[in-house]
Order: sequence, then C-alpha cells, then structure tokens
Amino acid sequence: MALSLIALDVPGGDHAPESTLKGALQAVDPSGRWKMDPARILLVGDEPTIRAWLAANGGDPGFRVLHASQAIVKMMGAVKAGHAGAAVSMGNTGAVVGAATLVLGTLPGCLRPGIAVTMNFGGSPLTLLDMGALSQPKPENLVQHGIMGAAFAKCALGIETPRVGLLNIGEEASKGTDLLKAAHPLLAAAKVQFVGNVEGNEVFRNKCDVLVTDGFTGNVLLKFCEDFAAQMLHLVVGECAKAGVAIPREVLGRVQKRIDYSEYGGALLLGVGGIVFKGHGRSDHHAVSNALHAAQRALDARINEHIVTALAEVQTSATN
Repeated sequence: MALSLIALDVPGGDHAPESTLKGALQAVDPSGRWKMDPARILLVGDEPTIRAWLAANGGDPGFRVLHASQAIVKMMGAVKAGHAGAAVSMGNTGAVVGAATLVLGTLPGCLRPGIAVTMNFGGSPLTLLDMGALSQPKPENLVQHGIMGAAFAKCALGIETPRVGLLNIGEEASKGTDLLKAAHPLLAAAKVQFVGNVEGNEVFRNKCDVLVTDGFTGNVLLKFCEDFAAQMLHLVVGECAKAGVAIPREVLGRVQKRIDYSEYGGALLLGVGGIVFKGHGRSDHHAVSNALHAAQRALDARINEHIVTALAEVQTSATN
C-alpha cells in the first residue's frame, strides 16, 4: 500500500493550507469527479494544524498524516524510503525540483529531469517539456526529454504512437540555434516518432503529441499561452455582452476547461526516482484536486518503469 500513497505538501502554495486541504477533500469526495480513496493521500505538514482544520471542516475522511516542519524535504524522503509512491506540491518550483533531484536522484539512464505540462488548447492533449527545470540544456537532454515525454504520453494519456516535435523557428532541419540544429538529427535517430521542427503557429494544430524545447523557452511559452487564452476569452465574453449576445453557459464552461490551468493541475517532473507533480503556487482547491488525480494516474500507469525501459533501449541501440 505504501508505494501507492500520494504525499501532499500541505503548506505549499499561496493559499495553503486552505487550498491544499480543501483540494484533498474534493479529490476524495464520493460524489465528486475523481472519488479517490482517502487512504491513498498522505498529508505532509504540521499535524496539529492539519488535524484542527479537518475537524473544523467536516472531519477526516481517512487521510494519512506525516508531521513535518519542512514539508517538501520530508515528502521527498517519504518517497525515497518507499513510504509513498508520488509527491504533489504547490510550493516553490526551485525548491521542489532541487529537493526531488537531490533526494530521489535521477532514473537510470536519465541525464537531467524535465518538467512536463499537458494542455488541451487544440482539442487533443499536448505534452510540453521542458517547462523550466533546465534552461540551458545540451542536445542530448532534449532527446531524452522527447523520449520521456513520449513514454508518458503513451502510458498515461493512452496515445499509442506519440508524435514528438522540436519547437523551432522553421521547418527546415538547418533552422534555429546551434542547440536545436544539433538536437534535430539526434531526435530523428532516436526511437520516437519524430515529426521534425514545429513552429510557434503550429503548437496547437495537432502536429505533434509531445513538444520539446529548452526550459527557458518552455516556461515563457507556457505562461504566455495561459494568460493569452484567458485574456482572449475575457475579451470575447465582454464584446459579446456589449453586443447583446449571450454565450450559452455550457459552451463557456467547455472553453474555460480547455484553457484553465487548474484543469491540468500543474506539471510532472519526468526523470527523477519517483512521481513528482508540481502545481502553480496560486493553485486553488480545484487545481490541487486535479493535481492529485494526475499524480495518481502517472503512478498507476507505472510511468517511471516505462521511461527507464525507453532510455535503456536507446542506450542499447547506440552501443550496437
């Protein structure tokens, strides 16, 4: 049972512990969306605070609690010791990535981990990485991120043959920075369905299922997409209201679900020795609930085992 537990960083996030504990309750609500087993969630933080909050908000449905003054480190330690299989935090990105890398280490064959975010702006899931773990990668890092992203898309998202693209300024292999020009032939030779370079205007046109870039560019792209989509929706709703046009609530709801960061909950740190899910610092309880489910899905899909196998296959082919 221990390895099926999902450790939640209770004090992590701008609105914690209200958002994290409320999100945990939403995740296990029998009438809710996910209906997770409360016994699978390990709350990590100040135990008296956790117990008091739960008592004041309907009681403890059956969570496990691990007392900690330094929740992130304690949570990673629990995963390292086999007391939990996954960790979820809305805390500082640098602290989460640093603790995960130092405490858990990297998976066999993985050079550097990458942060993967799955979005659905274009009608089909697109996994973007790296979103900030490695701002100055080497070509081989991008190749491994493509391999790990493809393994995740296949096992966790059910895409049988994930297409991998490389974010660039043109379709030609000769385009882009020295990094991208060096990574292109390596990805083409890797055991992935590489579709070549993907330009910025093609990101959400279903050209690929996994899009690889450096952490600096990926982080800028992610934040731009999130805010631009929200601003455009706000503009359209406002202009429709001025024109006396009412957008059906169900239509507006479907669009909001596509662009709302809380729907995908955050990002998965691929390549470390455990399932680590990092959410937005501003996450509300809805985002926390979705993050817990996303971590459960990755854990139950045994994503790390598939990543290790995929990386080993590449190394084997490279030595033959």
